[in-house]
Amino acid sequence: MTKQHLLSQAAALPAISTEAAREYGACHPLLAEEVTRCLLQRDDLERLIGPGNWEMMADNHRNHGRFIASLLQGFNPEVLVETILWVFRAYRSHGFQLTYWPAQLDAWLRLLPQHLSEKTAREVAPLYRFMLLNQPFFATLSEQPAPLNN
Repeated sequence: MTKQHLLSQAAALPAISTEAAREYGACHPLLAEEVTRCLLQRDDLERLIGPGNWEMMADNHRNHGRFIASLLQGFNPEVLVETILWVFRAYRSHGFQLTYWPAQLDAWLRLLPQHLSEKTAREVAPLYRFMLLNQPFFATLSEQPAPLNN
């Protein structure tokens, strides 16, 4: 799959209502804490993130929540795809393995309905499923050199 295909798929995601964006924005700090708590309970965590990267993982979850909250306020498929590619490159250079992202995104998906209203969770879930299902393609594309910005 090409980056253009990912951009097209992202552009086709259902719109998020202003109310759902606000609710996610208010709840993302708690969601990030819960995702971190869930992953800290995994026996294979060190294999997923590399030795000693627990705080970096927690920072990633907080940053993820802030990024998604911002993205939901003004959705931009290119920002989504480019940011995911950047995250893959940056965190993999610190020892995070490809198996980390499906584990992390699965935790977000499981926690959304526990902390958001049913309507908001239903609106936000397709974005998380898009990220989760396309992990192999993001991984492959992230292994290509990043384009130079002029």
